[in-house]
Amino acid sequence: MYTWIWRHLPGPVAVKLLEALIIFLAVVALLFFVVFPWLEPYLPFDHVTTAT
Repeated sequence: MYTWIWRHLPGPVAVKLLEALIIFLAVVALLFFVVFPWLEPYLPFDHVTTAT
């Protein structure tokens, strides 16, 4: 999959690296600002139990 993306990015290697970095940062931003907030109510992180 990454090879397919790399082959389809235009430009020389330096430009491809910059484009790949921008794509990576866009995916991370999408996860943090859209996917994780949507998923958070369904995760049991606020139901903490401790054994004493």
